[in-house]
Amino acid sequence: MFNIIRSEERYQADYGWLQTKYSFSFGPYDDPDNMEFGALRVLNDDIVAPGTGFDFHPHNNMEIVTYVISGELLHQDSMGHKEVIRAGEVQCMTAGTGIYHSETNPSTTEPVHLLQIWFYPEQQGLTPTYDQKAFPVREQKNMWIPVVTGHKTEEALHIHQDVIVRLATLEAGKTLTCDQAPGRRFFLFVIEGACLVNGERLEAGDSIRAVGIEQLEVAGLSDAHLMWMDLA
Repeated sequence: MFNIIRSEERYQADYGWLQTKYSFSFGPYDDPDNMEFGALRVLNDDIVAPGTGFDFHPHNNMEIVTYVISGELLHQDSMGHKEVIRAGEVQCMTAGTGIYHSETNPSTTEPVHLLQIWFYPEQQGLTPTYDQKAFPVREQKNMWIPVVTGHKTEEALHIHQDVIVRLATLEAGKTLTCDQAPGRRFFLFVIEGACLVNGERLEAGDSIRAVGIEQLEVAGLSDAHLMWMDLA
């Protein structure tokens, strides 16, 4: 299986304060044939206007990953955290037995662009946790940087699911490969720029879902910002 989903095929919504594109069923977008890809349940590509955002709302039994592409996001939650997530930073939350949180744009002039990603946890009823970290993705070019993993390491943030999330900035004319063990799933998302993946042109917002393929070759057509998920 090797499926390309083009950016314009995603569900798109304009709420005034929020411009969003959903890769999977979410909110008003209900498609029983597009609920998940392995443990990956949600990938929302959000642009939040200055001084607005998501008010306090609940979550439970989900592993939530937020990556800020540009701008800043103010996070507050029922665990007592009040943190600003800046461009290049990744946040992980285990919602577990239940949390409330809000996500707002603290700027009065600049929008914030982020990806919010949800994974099913390996088990229900986990104790809620919070963590965030900056990664030098735009400085260390032409290499995959692990940012989230189900195996505890010093380099990446930890979630309770058998997944590895990697980010890269790929320069035009350079090439990266994605290698996976047999039986695992590829999810590749182009955040910015353009590239060739196994000979297919992908641009910002395009993604690939692949099963039964052990290697993807990614060649930069322009400087490209990429996310690769290795899923069970």
